[in-house]
Amino acid sequence: MRQGDHGMAAFILMESSPVMLAPWLSLSARVLANGTSSFEKAHGEDLWSYTAANPDHSQLFNEAMACDARLVVPVMIQGCPGLFDGLSSLVDVGGDNGSTIKLLVKACPWLQGINFDLPHVVSVAAEISGVEHVGGDTFESVPKADAAFILWVLHDWADKECIQILKKCKEAIPEDKGKVIIVDAVIQEQEEMDKLTDARLMLDMVIMAHTTTGKERTLKEWGFVLGEAGFSRYTVKPIRASQSVIEAFP
Repeated sequence: MRQGDHGMAAFILMESSPVMLAPWLSLSARVLANGTSSFEKAHGEDLWSYTAANPDHSQLFNEAMACDARLVVPVMIQGCPGLFDGLSSLVDVGGDNGSTIKLLVKACPWLQGINFDLPHVVSVAAEISGVEHVGGDTFESVPKADAAFILWVLHDWADKECIQILKKCKEAIPEDKGKVIIVDAVIQEQEEMDKLTDARLMLDMVIMAHTTTGKERTLKEWGFVLGEAGFSRYTVKPIRASQSVIEAFP
């Protein structure tokens, strides 16, 4: 099986599991905006609480995210040469078991990597050469590094939470050379639609079904949360994936 096929297999296995299918039958809870998410309606708690309490689902979730990282990271590095030049340290915010930062440190061996996630997540992460696992809460603080890296995390949260996370990332990086690298979908306006637009809109539906307040964002919506978080400027570069690379500068 090719690497790309394996990545899709892990994602499909997760999304077709009974745990992840059940919220689709309760989607009206999210649409009605009555304070209950589809996932909570189906399982009695949000996705993150359920995942923390159910190791089997946690493993399935981490495998899907790890395989997605193996697909996206090489495309990102190829499409954004020089992205990590001038940096000596990088913290992966919401890095799960460290699979993403492992790929980044391997591709850019001059980087000292930090894998940052909830304590129960990093406590079972395997040791990785050149990477330090750090447990904590991204809403409270982020480990110091030259840059913060956020892959497919911010779409899990509403604007208020996104701004809070981005503020903590901004506090963690140096004012002069620091930056926050976001890899997430950017929904195009009608006149800018491309062949991946449908995939991004599909992801928006998936996020609606599985998170409490998450969503995929348009360029205007990204500009709003970045501005509210205090970043002076940002750039957006599409890559050969459903995500784009957003670089935000203090």
